Amino acid sequence: MPNPFLPLTEYIPDGEAHVFGDRVYLYGSHDQARSDRFCARDYTVWSAPVDDLSAWHCHGVTYRKDQDPRSKPGKLVDFYAPDCVRGNDGRYYLYYCAMGPNTRNFGPMSVAVSDNPGGPFSYLGDIRYPDGRPVLKFLTNDPAVLNDSGRIWLYYGWGLARDFRNKRFEPIYNIVQSKLFQRSIAEIQATKPSILSCAVVELEQDMRTVKGEPKAVLDSKTTADKGSSLYRHAFYEAPSIRKIGDLYYLIYSSGENNELAYATSRYPDRDFQYRGVIISNSDLGYQGNAIPKAPAGTIHGSIERVNGQWYVFYHRCTNNTDFSRQACAEPIQILPDGTIPQVEITTQGMDGNPIPGVGCIPAAYACNLTCGKPVKLGVGKQQALPRIDESNGEVFVADLMDNTQLGYKYFNFRDVKKIRVTYRGAGSGAVEVRTQEGGNTVGSIDLLPSAGWTQASAEVKLDGVYPLYLRFRGKGRIDLKTISFSEEDT
Repeated sequence: MPNPFLPLTEYIPDGEAHVFGDRVYLYGSHDQARSDRFCARDYTVWSAPVDDLSAWHCHGVTYRKDQDPRSKPGKLVDFYAPDCVRGNDGRYYLYYCAMGPNTRNFGPMSVAVSDNPGGPFSYLGDIRYPDGRPVLKFLTNDPAVLNDSGRIWLYYGWGLARDFRNKRFEPIYNIVQSKLFQRSIAEIQATKPSILSCAVVELEQDMRTVKGEPKAVLDSKTTADKGSSLYRHAFYEAPSIRKIGDLYYLIYSSGENNELAYATSRYPDRDFQYRGVIISNSDLGYQGNAIPKAPAGTIHGSIERVNGQWYVFYHRCTNNTDFSRQACAEPIQILPDGTIPQVEITTQGMDGNPIPGVGCIPAAYACNLTCGKPVKLGVGKQQALPRIDESNGEVFVADLMDNTQLGYKYFNFRDVKKIRVTYRGAGSGAVEVRTQEGGNTVGSIDLLPSAGWTQASAEVKLDGVYPLYLRFRGKGRIDLKTISFSEEDT
């Protein structure tokens, strides 16, 4: 059950995990490999038994883009990050935003409904005021929803990762906001503290009509007090809401754009206080780390208790873009004071135990990917940088260059005497094997140029629980497909 925990050819980011009955369901956006935009595919839902998180099942296409009335033949909208809640009528309501062709960004939020948590879902309508007007106050993005003992709360919003407060530039800034967010300057000036905030509103029992005006519940970088602990981890996007005991947990992507932060309150609609960071998809901030251990990109996720254990669900970035993201998860702890210590990104994932160091694993399970400098994510055309990649249904680590390092955490080795890699490429050199980052080599695999997939191996002595680091040193580029371990030294 390694990360990513779904098939390597599946791309489900923005994961909202919910336990309904005896299964945990994952609702998310749906990317595709090498895409040039977010959320290129129809919605699907995955689920697993709560007592077997290795047995994930795909429910197929659960909500099609052509079901949204804003879609036109040949010009479909894109479905952004959704959330799902069980209504008081026993049905399941999927909240989402439609973006892309035929609809403006930050247009109305919508809801679809199903009798089953795994869908299929049918369009119900847009979120609206009692008089039928669509709710457009604040920036209608990334809806999250909570059934709080029968009361239905809807959270949403978008912020900015920079602080633009400056009285001299305010008129120009308002014009820029107006054009960028398609909001009138009058609305921008009237919305307090700012349209760039996380908002909350209560819904009627019809699950689509608001009871009152949405109000800001968490500040962005542009509105947070510069002297507060929130300022460095202010709201950016991707709200997710949970109630644990007497505390409401508002999880969100901060302006760092690679970390899931959280704030808590004893109320669903006010007084949220920043508490910390749960995870970064590049391990920034983990135990003081200041170096990206993987491509740092968009993050959106949730926390959920499954069979007695709490997990954080998040996504990693692949294919050197922000548009091909895969679902990952890690176990977390919620301490008696309500805080959640930041956890590291791993290969072992939800199991929480080291992976047996036997047999063969795909190289794409690497949780760390560095090349001596940050691996920058491309937009549109890919950059020739190391990346998790997919081609013709094969998933591998592509374009390893000199000093590229892959990390896998953690393995449980038992008297392993040989390590073998499957690789290809015009490059040549060696793969250095380590069990500590920056530690001594325990083996070196010589590589020669090869047009097709071929294998090379080295003798090692691995016995115990370790991370595994593979660093390529040489000329040119290579691709890496699999890594295998053997107790035989011949």
